[in-house]
Amino acid sequence: MDSVTPGSKLYVLKRPAADAPAPTLSLNYAEELNPQQLAAVEAVNGPALVIAGAGSGKTRTLVYRVARLIDLGIPPASILLLTFTRKSAQEMLDRVGYLIGSRSEQVAGGTFHSVANILLRRYGRSVGLEPGFTILDRGDSEDLINLLRGQLGLNDVGKRFPRKRTIADIYSKSANTLENAETILVNDYAHFGEFLEELTKLQQAYETAKRQRQLVDYDDLLVKLRELLHTDETARHNISQIFRYILVDEYQDTNRLQADVVRKLAATHDNVMVVGDDSQSIYAFRGATFRNIMEFPTLFPDTTIYKLEENYRSTQPVLQLANRLIEQAPEKYTKELFTKKLEGPLPVLVQATGENAQSRFIAQKILELREEGVALDEIAVLFRSSFNAFDLELELTRCNLPFVKRGGFKFIETAHVKDLLAHLRVMHNPLDTVSWNRILLLIEGVGPKKAKDVLAALLNTARPYEVLKGGTGRSAHGLRQLASLLEAVAEHDTLTPTELISETMEYYLPVLKDQYDDYPKRIRDLEHLSVMAERYHQLSDFLADLTLEPPNESIIDIEAPDRDNERLVLSTIHSAKGLEWQCVFVIWLVDGRFPSAYAFAEDDELEEERRLLYVAITRAKQELFLTYPINVYDKMTGSVLSKPSRFLDDIPSSFLETWNLIEEDQTYHWS
Repeated sequence: MDSVTPGSKLYVLKRPAADAPAPTLSLNYAEELNPQQLAAVEAVNGPALVIAGAGSGKTRTLVYRVARLIDLGIPPASILLLTFTRKSAQEMLDRVGYLIGSRSEQVAGGTFHSVANILLRRYGRSVGLEPGFTILDRGDSEDLINLLRGQLGLNDVGKRFPRKRTIADIYSKSANTLENAETILVNDYAHFGEFLEELTKLQQAYETAKRQRQLVDYDDLLVKLRELLHTDETARHNISQIFRYILVDEYQDTNRLQADVVRKLAATHDNVMVVGDDSQSIYAFRGATFRNIMEFPTLFPDTTIYKLEENYRSTQPVLQLANRLIEQAPEKYTKELFTKKLEGPLPVLVQATGENAQSRFIAQKILELREEGVALDEIAVLFRSSFNAFDLELELTRCNLPFVKRGGFKFIETAHVKDLLAHLRVMHNPLDTVSWNRILLLIEGVGPKKAKDVLAALLNTARPYEVLKGGTGRSAHGLRQLASLLEAVAEHDTLTPTELISETMEYYLPVLKDQYDDYPKRIRDLEHLSVMAERYHQLSDFLADLTLEPPNESIIDIEAPDRDNERLVLSTIHSAKGLEWQCVFVIWLVDGRFPSAYAFAEDDELEEERRLLYVAITRAKQELFLTYPINVYDKMTGSVLSKPSRFLDDIPSSFLETWNLIEEDQTYHWS
């Protein structure tokens, strides 16, 4: 024993304790989770990337990880859960509460923007924001842009200047991708490239006006938070110390701005777990980037990667196809989805002679599935673009199959399609005042009063074209052009619907370009309308099929007898992400349509198309039909022989059952 100084007070040093016993957990996590999920849930400190395959229990993993962190004694208020919707965050935290009780109520959960709003009201003064700043909604932002555009004299540039909504889109994408407006303009709005100088000047005025009036738009919430975290060291340290454990859902859908915010939120620690699936990164058009999830280990060195590969949704034959498809991607996190549902039918590849044969097959097969006991709301038809389903909508209506359409607009609701059809209806019935009113209002210089006066004159004369030619003022030129179109068509009463559409398109194209900033996309829709019209010989028949219901109702609202409230789902693939159905049809698997011809020039865009097909395939729980028409109409060359999607090239024939469609009265002889 060491010597002790006489008369001194003794202070006893305790021996170092053995390892403290682990806290008693309220749940048996090993019983609730599969081994891959458990490994991710048991992660505590340090950066973690969870690659969650389709249907692999991603949300369950997040929920149990939050619960376990709290179970370990970590203060709930130091946990931040970032999601893309407020509803998603609340549902997850409700589930955490169900597992471990009210302790979950102190967890900070919400969207990137809602969290940014809270932090900026507390720390925002260093970036020029007072706590009482006002958030502009999208409509307010567009109105402010419009006001400033007028003040800068940009309404009088002599040529068609972008509308306020398009300008707001350009500025928004610039903010979210951390790219300047010039880059966005060149890549996405090249037809407005001549206005770069004016748009830059307007953007500067917009930023100045917001700063002076203590206004922030939706994107500014993240822009300003990023600025705060970069420039205010004290605020960055304090915020990072508050949120010691950060979890991010759907990380593959984040943009550059959000990824940088996450990095700075974790400035004093690297306790960040992001969950996502690189194979389901499909929102580049919104500014999301595939690079974020691929570069996370670079952003956070020493990242541990966890993979969730057991699928609880689909059968093995469906997963076999999905695995092979994504295996061909040049850049990915390698994973192999598997399931305990080993049995199931092979996915079917269906070859149709043309688009209408494809539509008829789908309608007929759905009726058969319905008879076999599959509910309509357990069936979905998925497509890359909304216009891919236009012909199918008509066929389903003819078969009295009720459906709901998600993503994009329903065919008869698209403004440009309604515009063109209004011209055709006037050709068919000169007394159609509703259609007359619509086409007159498209003409420059014609307002509601002028349209009413012209319409009254048209209905009270036997020489309507003379009325149009006699117009005066700003509208005179447009009215004369309309008269020329209608007169030329009237002289050829043998024109087919397709020919009438072609004639009308020549007249309508300048109007379309003037009315809609996204006219290149709308032109493709109208070309597709022409394809649909090919099988009709009479305009009356074509229009009748497009107007089976009164004008104030959509064709999807048709009720089928004895079907209760079931609805077949038609959906763009983007809108179907995260959903599932027993039976899925994926249509228009034609090279040039899926993948889109516009993606051929860029490898990144082509690979996003591959991931889009992967998402579509992995929506199917049991039955999957991939369909494509052989004959496809091309505006320049007419009907051409199509090539099945290049994504099918590397799929072994044993992975698919192949069907060829023949008409009932056809006979086929094997050679």
